[in-house]
Amino acid sequence: MKTKTVHYPWYKKEDTDAFFALFQNNLANFVIIAVTMLGLGFPASIVFGKVIPGAAVAVIFGNLYYAYMANRLAQKEKRTDVTALSYGISTPVMFVFLFGVLAPAKAITGDPELAWKIAVGAAFLSGLIEAVISFSGNWVRDHLPRAAMLGALAGVAFTFIAGEMLFNTFAIPVVGLVSLVIIILGVIGKVVMPFKIPASLFAVVIGTVLAFTLGYQSPSTFQEGLAHIGFYPFLPSLVAFEGISYLFGALIGLLAVILPITLYNAIETMNNVDAMAAEGDSYDVRESQAVDGVGTMLGAIFGGLFPTTVYIAAVGSKWMGAGRGYSILNAVVFAIAAMTGLIAALAAIIPLAAVAPILVFVGMSLVVSSFQSNEKKYFPAVTIAMLPYLANYVMTRFNNNAGEVVAGISEGIVPLGQGAMFTGIILGAITVYIIDKKYYHAMSFAFIGAFLSFIGLMHAPKLAINAAPDFSIAYILIALFLYYYGWKQAKISTVQDVTKKVA
Repeated sequence: MKTKTVHYPWYKKEDTDAFFALFQNNLANFVIIAVTMLGLGFPASIVFGKVIPGAAVAVIFGNLYYAYMANRLAQKEKRTDVTALSYGISTPVMFVFLFGVLAPAKAITGDPELAWKIAVGAAFLSGLIEAVISFSGNWVRDHLPRAAMLGALAGVAFTFIAGEMLFNTFAIPVVGLVSLVIIILGVIGKVVMPFKIPASLFAVVIGTVLAFTLGYQSPSTFQEGLAHIGFYPFLPSLVAFEGISYLFGALIGLLAVILPITLYNAIETMNNVDAMAAEGDSYDVRESQAVDGVGTMLGAIFGGLFPTTVYIAAVGSKWMGAGRGYSILNAVVFAIAAMTGLIAALAAIIPLAAVAPILVFVGMSLVVSSFQSNEKKYFPAVTIAMLPYLANYVMTRFNNNAGEVVAGISEGIVPLGQGAMFTGIILGAITVYIIDKKYYHAMSFAFIGAFLSFIGLMHAPKLAINAAPDFSIAYILIALFLYYYGWKQAKISTVQDVTKKVA
């Protein structure tokens, strides 16, 4: 008997609003990438000729694949109200790659092109790791305390995203501060902007107009922006594999950033796919993780250096009644925008102070979410997991002079900042399990901390045997201390059980 095919529309009117919401999110990321990389000293030929097209390839692939998955689910469940998963560059991971991988690679090598190759290799490796993680199902999520992972991410959000972008916002207050308050009014205060324009888009428009009107942005910028209009083809290359060779060589310490942030990315994909399942569209978590991983690797093959993920915005698209059309349209528009240089033009015309407030809000939201997503009793764990990235931010900003400059403040800043993502997760996990009185679990994370310190993934400038002996010993002592309390707790429980039986 032939199975009846459901007419699942390619596009419907509800897809329009969902498209603008998704496009705006991705566009803000693309503009921030371009502006930040140019500010770090990377040539336009790499930014607009390699990175933007590569990132676009990843976005195109994922959006089209998730549209395909939506159709498959619609046919399977005989429904026409299925919404495709939202997909794009992960904003927090993007900042980690910008300031935790790309910037250090450039500072160490002094070569923008080589630094780009190393970051592309890091992205490819991250995608490969996430694709492999997809086979593990929910194991990682079940064994890594959420408070620890989100706390470490909140550290990135507080320093590199909200903090760094707030500095840029206040650099030109007439532009940045006005734009920031517009976003707070619209997003937090729920005030409707003129013509119902999304608050973030309205803030960028007003900020850009103010910048040009008041002379902070020269009219010649328009000419500069239009000069970027052209043809930027999607060209594959093998630079990712050249970059990976450095990651397992002179810059192996960057693995301390890549491994934990990839775990975070995989877990967030799980959580966001689960959130869609709660709304009625149940997708395969492992397949989604694999798609994110493959999309990231594909983007790296074409020069992109940013991991991708499923957005929680998918839930908002579901509420709007969107189908698969918004995802397909997003892929088409980004293909055109990247190949024609439109993104390059926008990056030249829009001042950073007008875009930065959007990322301030993103950073604020991530910090708030890190607390809201956990029970109140875990707030101390979230907080302690945030703090290592404060040290990492300080040492990153002083670049190679960190040791000399920061030592005058405290000799603990540099080792605390080295491998900050791992340090935050370890400290956060130990705190979570102490709160839950699961001392043996806390002990296991202390031993992991000792091992990571021993090989140099934490508290050390590079990988080596016995890289940070003082820290290794400290974590071992902590593990033994926790073992004692675990043994003591087990002994008390045994006595109580025996007493109950006798009674």
